[in-house]
Amino acid sequence: MPSSTISALDDKTGFTGEAHHRDKQAPTATSIVLALGIVYGDLGTSPLYTLQTIVHLMGDSFTPDAALGSLSLIIWALIITISIKYCLFVMRADNHGEGGILALMALTGARWSGRGRWLIAIGLFGAALIYGDGIITPAISVLSAVEGLNVATDVFRPYTMPIAAGILIGLFALQRRGTATVGKTFGPVMLLWFVTMAVLGIVSVARHPDVLRALNPEHGVLLLTTHGLLGFTLLGGVFLALTGGEALYADMGHVGRRPIRLAWYGIVLPALVLNYAGQVGNFIASPDPSANPFFKLAPVWAIYPLVTLATLATIIASQAIITGSFSMTRQAMQLGWFPGVQINQTSAEEYGQIYVPFVNWTMMCLTVALAVGFGSSDRLAGAYGAAVSTTMVLTTALLYQAMRRTWHWSVVRASALTGVLLTVDLAFFLANLFKIEEGGWIPLLFGALVFAIMTTWHRGIDALHRRGMARAQHVDAFVANLHEQHIARVPGTAIFLTRLGHRIPPIIVDYVRQAHSLHRTAIALTASFESVPRIRPADRIRCEQLCEGLWHITVHFGFVEIPDLPTVLANAKQIGVPVQHDTTYYIERHDPVSRPRRNPLARFQIALFAFMARNSAHAIDRFRIPSGSLIEIGSRMEI
Repeated sequence: MPSSTISALDDKTGFTGEAHHRDKQAPTATSIVLALGIVYGDLGTSPLYTLQTIVHLMGDSFTPDAALGSLSLIIWALIITISIKYCLFVMRADNHGEGGILALMALTGARWSGRGRWLIAIGLFGAALIYGDGIITPAISVLSAVEGLNVATDVFRPYTMPIAAGILIGLFALQRRGTATVGKTFGPVMLLWFVTMAVLGIVSVARHPDVLRALNPEHGVLLLTTHGLLGFTLLGGVFLALTGGEALYADMGHVGRRPIRLAWYGIVLPALVLNYAGQVGNFIASPDPSANPFFKLAPVWAIYPLVTLATLATIIASQAIITGSFSMTRQAMQLGWFPGVQINQTSAEEYGQIYVPFVNWTMMCLTVALAVGFGSSDRLAGAYGAAVSTTMVLTTALLYQAMRRTWHWSVVRASALTGVLLTVDLAFFLANLFKIEEGGWIPLLFGALVFAIMTTWHRGIDALHRRGMARAQHVDAFVANLHEQHIARVPGTAIFLTRLGHRIPPIIVDYVRQAHSLHRTAIALTASFESVPRIRPADRIRCEQLCEGLWHITVHFGFVEIPDLPTVLANAKQIGVPVQHDTTYYIERHDPVSRPRRNPLARFQIALFAFMARNSAHAIDRFRIPSGSLIEIGSRMEI
C-alpha cells in the first residue's frame, strides 16, 4: 500500500509565536502605557473600596494605630504578592510567551488520564473561579466609583445603584462592537488615573508624614497579633488591594513581561502606596467612617471630575476582566475543556480582540443582579475576594510544578520558595473564608458550576472518542472491503472531519456502507489543538496518504488560535495537499444517550453532556466552513 507524508515547509516565524518575540523586544513608553490600560485596571481601582472595607470591618476598633497597621499590611501584601510572587516568579513561567492559569497548567505537561490529574483539576478550578471573579469585579468597581457622588451631595444617593446598573448594561452591550478603537484610549486614561491617585496621596502624606511609619512591617504584625480573630479577618479586607494580581500573568501574552514589570515598579506600585498612605493619613486626622476615604482626599470642587475619571477607570477594569473571560473561554474550548461556543473576531488587526456572545450576556445578567442585589460596594465587598484568593493558592501550587519541571529546581529550593508564598496565600485564603456567609459563596458556587461543566464535557468527549475507536477500521481491512464490495469512486473531494488518526474513522465507514460509493479524493481531517499558544507554519499540517485517493490530514492549532480550515487547506495546496475547489465537508453530529444500568449520577452527567453537545457551536462557526459545503450525518451513541 503506498504511503507518504507531506508537511508544510514555509517556516517564516519562530515556534513560540508573536507573544514570545514581543517579550524579546525592548519595552517602549508606548508598551508601558499599553500595559497600564490592559493589565492594571482592577489593581488600579482597588483604592476605591479597600480601606473603606477595612474601616467597616473594624468599626470602633479602627484606631490610629490600627490604621497604621492596616496600611502596613496593604503595603507589604503588595510587595510580597505582586512585586515578588507575580512579577519575579509567576510571570517567569510563561508558555511560549503566553500566561494565565490554563497556560501554566499546560506547562506542567499533566494529563487528565495520568498521574497528573490533580494538576489539571487545580488549573481548571482556578480558571473557573476567574469567571466567578469576573461577575463581581465590574459590579463592585462601578458601584464604588459612582458612590463618589455621595461625597459631594446626597442628591444622587437614591440613584447610585440604578446609575451603576445602567453603566454595566451599556458596557456589556458595547462588547459586540469590539474594543479595538476604544482600547487605544485605555492606556492614557489609566496613566492619568495613576498620576491623579499619586498626586492626591502626596498632598495628604505631606500634611501627615507620620503615616510613612507604616513602611515598617512591625505595625502590621502588631495589628494581627493584638486584635485576635478580628485582626485575622481583617486580612480579608486587606486582600482587596491585591485583586487583579492574576491579570499580570493572564495578560502577559498581549503586552509582554517587561512592560508589565516596568509599569508596576515605576508607576502602579508607587501610586498605590502613596494613595493608600494618603487615605490613612487623612482618616487619622479627621475620622469619618461613613465617607469613602478615597474621595475624601479630593477637595469638593474636584469631586465630580474625580468621579468621572474613577468611573472611566472602573469601566476599563471591567473591560479587562470581560475580555479576559472571552480569551479564557477560547483557550478552554481549544484545549477540549469547554463546549464549542460562537466566537466573533472584532478586529482584523488585533488577534486578541474577540467577542463571545454567550459568555458576555451570561456575565451581564449575573453582574447586574449582584449590583442590584447588594446595592452598595461595601456590602458587595463581603462577596469579593474568596474566589481570587483561592485562584492565587492554586497558581502557587502549579508554580511549584513549573519550578521542578521547567526550571529544574531542586526539591529543597522549590519547596522553600513555595512554602513562603503559600504561607501568605493561605493566610488570605483562610481570612476570606469568613466572607462565605456574607456572599463569598456566590463566586465559589459559580466557579464550581463552571468546573463541573468543564470536566463533564471533557469526559463526554473522551467517551465518544473511545466508542469511535471501537467502531473504526484498520486501513488494510477498509481497502480490502472497497475492492471486495466493488465500491464506486465518484468524482470530487470529500473531507470527513474526525478526531481519530491512524485508522479509518466510523464516519467514512458508515458513509461507504450507506452510499456504496466514495469520492476519488477522500480525506479524513483531524483538527488538533495543542498545549502551546500558536503553531508555526512549518508544523501546521501533516498529510499522510493511506492508499490511492485516501488521505489523512492533521491540522494543528495553538490553544489561542481561531481555526480556519478552508484557508489553511487552500494555502497548503502548494505543497501537494490534495484539496480541490469542489470540496464537500462531512461531519458526524452525535446524540449521546446513557447506557442501561447507569447510576443516577452518571445518567445526570450524560444528560448534561448531551445538552451541551446539542447546543454547542456548529462546525461552520468553529472552523469557518462555508455553509453550502457542509453535510452533517447524525447518529445516536450510547456512552
